[in-house]
Amino acid sequence: MNLVHRWLCSSGRWRRTVEQHVVPWVLDGLDLGPHVLEVGPGYGAATDVLRARLPHLACVEIDPSLARGLARRGGPGCVDVLCGDATALPLPSAAFDAALCFTMLHHVAPRERQDRLLQEVARVLRPGGVFLGVDSLASPWLRRLHWFDTLEPVDPSTFAERLRVAGFARAEVALNPYAFRFRAWKAAG
Repeated sequence: MNLVHRWLCSSGRWRRTVEQHVVPWVLDGLDLGPHVLEVGPGYGAATDVLRARLPHLACVEIDPSLARGLARRGGPGCVDVLCGDATALPLPSAAFDAALCFTMLHHVAPRERQDRLLQEVARVLRPGGVFLGVDSLASPWLRRLHWFDTLEPVDPSTFAERLRVAGFARAEVALNPYAFRFRAWKAAG
């Protein structure tokens, strides 16, 4: 990420936005179960909100310095942080009740790697498990923020089908003016 993007993602303003708007919108009305995975937590804004709500959270972060920072962070709840690539998750199959990702899919390029990430999440979810998340809508502002960054915007109009192809039995996508939320369930058995 470029310097401006790093500053934004580690800012108090972003943390408040995630706590007050992003996480509640993603989790609205759902029970995640006891074994939850967060994919690509980055600076951990969502992780900090989730750790207060969940008995246990596992996180997989590809950036070694961000993973170390998350692992050192204290606070309520049990959080295990692994440094790894979400397109080849270093986790057993059918180990999680839910998986989450917050505004990170657009950092995975090319689209084929995004699809591999979706397949890996489906693999580590138990039957009936749910994959939830949110990502930014493509816009000129998003492109400016990602100047000299990786940016592979996700098209919400095709994302439900991509989730089904990756191994989810049912998928839903909802939009607001800035982002889209997705929910996908692995077949129950």
